[in-house]
Amino acid sequence: MNITVNGDAMALDGPVTVAGLIGHLGLDQVKVAVERNLEIVPRSTFAAVELAEGDRLEIVHFIGGGNLSVAADQDSFVVAGRRFSSRLLVGTGKYKDFDETRAAIEASGAEIVTVAVRRVNLATPGAPMLVDYLDPRVYTFLPNTAGCYTADEAVRTLRLAREAGGWKLVKLEVLGNIKTLYPNMVETLAAAQTLVAEGFDVMVYCSDDPIMAKRLEEIGCCAIMPLAAPIGSGLGVQNPVGIRLIIEEAKVPVLVDAGVGTASDAAVAMELGCDGVLMNTAIAEAKDPILMARAMKAAVEAGRLAYRAGRMPKKLYADPSSPLAGLI
Repeated sequence: MNITVNGDAMALDGPVTVAGLIGHLGLDQVKVAVERNLEIVPRSTFAAVELAEGDRLEIVHFIGGGNLSVAADQDSFVVAGRRFSSRLLVGTGKYKDFDETRAAIEASGAEIVTVAVRRVNLATPGAPMLVDYLDPRVYTFLPNTAGCYTADEAVRTLRLAREAGGWKLVKLEVLGNIKTLYPNMVETLAAAQTLVAEGFDVMVYCSDDPIMAKRLEEIGCCAIMPLAAPIGSGLGVQNPVGIRLIIEEAKVPVLVDAGVGTASDAAVAMELGCDGVLMNTAIAEAKDPILMARAMKAAVEAGRLAYRAGRMPKKLYADPSSPLAGLI
């Protein structure tokens, strides 16, 4: 019998179930999700579903999630009914190894980490996985659709993520151009409608257009995530006016996503009134990722405090801080 697994042809001797195939590949059923001919195979049916000639399967890594207990009186924020104290969200890519990933995320104080859903490497089924280094009981894993360019690709990816992890909080991004990695808003809107209708809690990467952001909120997205600048560019907030307008209109959390390069960029985003900042490259590609993670944690906290405090008004001329009366 000939089938295709993760894009590669595979020949099998005689009938075999999904569970049998997973065992043959040396994989742990608990850590993977399976799609057969574009349909999710529930883990509970692995032993009963028999494969057929020409079947096409996708087997992806397990991803999980967790939630720290946060007191309601802290300056926390709520997304999809979950309360978090850290307003810094971080990605898990681009680090030199999983040890550095773990150390940087610990230093950042982040509670939510984004993870990509990717095919299992069948050549090394026993290779370490992210969940071996980041405990899903401690961190909330936020599966995303990085690398998807159509609504259909994004929806398929997140269906697999839900099957693997057993929960529904996800980050949607549908890219429009490989050079800029700007969001394709037409495809993003279509994917968001489908995912919300299927019961997902959708945090969505989008353009810094207040009209598009409001439309995504109206569809039912639980958080709006406009880009500060192109993904991985490190240029910082390029359109503070647009982001401020999104914040003013939104009734759900707004988090800057993409383009932060250093601590001052994160502080600027928070001073605008953002509920949080998501970043990956700014930390992972720093000369010292662990030190930069600490800097970003402090910057997000400082920016949030400054926003809550309310900055002084800008003035055209000097205004002495010491009283003039009583001068010698």
